[in-house]
Amino acid sequence: MEENKFKFPTEMVELPSKGLIYPKDNPLSSGTIEMKYMTAKEEDILTNQNYIKQGIVLEKLLKSLIVSKIDYDDLIVGDKNMVMVAARILGYGKDYSFKLGDETITVDLTDCPTRYLDESNLIEPHVNSFEYTFPSSGNKITYKLLNNKDEKNIQAELEGLKKIDKNSSAELSTRLKYMITSVNGNSDKKDIREFVDNFLLAKDSKNFRDHLRTTQPDIELVSKYTNAEGVKEDINIPVTVSFFWPDSGI
Repeated sequence: MEENKFKFPTEMVELPSKGLIYPKDNPLSSGTIEMKYMTAKEEDILTNQNYIKQGIVLEKLLKSLIVSKIDYDDLIVGDKNMVMVAARILGYGKDYSFKLGDETITVDLTDCPTRYLDESNLIEPHVNSFEYTFPSSGNKITYKLLNNKDEKNIQAELEGLKKIDKNSSAELSTRLKYMITSVNGNSDKKDIREFVDNFLLAKDSKNFRDHLRTTQPDIELVSKYTNAEGVKEDINIPVTVSFFWPDSGI
């Protein structure tokens, strides 16, 4: 068979980060990712029970669909979410149906708003580093946006804590420990962990999370919905089983 006899269509997907948090020598710094349309190969991945049990099926799927020569673990969460939504659109179309109470709602995924990175928030272009001052304590931090590798490390740490104490619920503080890179100029990891555990005020933590929700580059899974009274309101789009398995009947 001739090489490249069969061509597959691809699309360029714009990243919410615009590539500005990746080093210049990283392919992701272009601000786009080339993705191919889903084929029978990817549907095999989606039905692979071993991948499903391990919780890695979506990662395997997205890696298979990305054509660009990137390291998947470098992707920050918001960019990864954009790739996930793009994969769903390229695989099964832009219309996505889900249950809202007793009603079935169908939304257009291409209408989901993208929150692009505000370049003014960057300390320096192509460096994943931002500044924030806690409003109550006045402590100043630098922080980074978590990537897929960070997410894996966080999950491994949380699983380790669960083995020590099955009632452990430290996800919030653990994520902050990975995200914060310095406190008042001190970048020692041990000191950062001590700060989060013992000196970070709850109201400062909440204000920081609110700050992240409005500034982190991401795709917002929300849509307009007209309720029974005829009033349009925003609803959160749930990523259920039918997001990648539309024929599941669930």
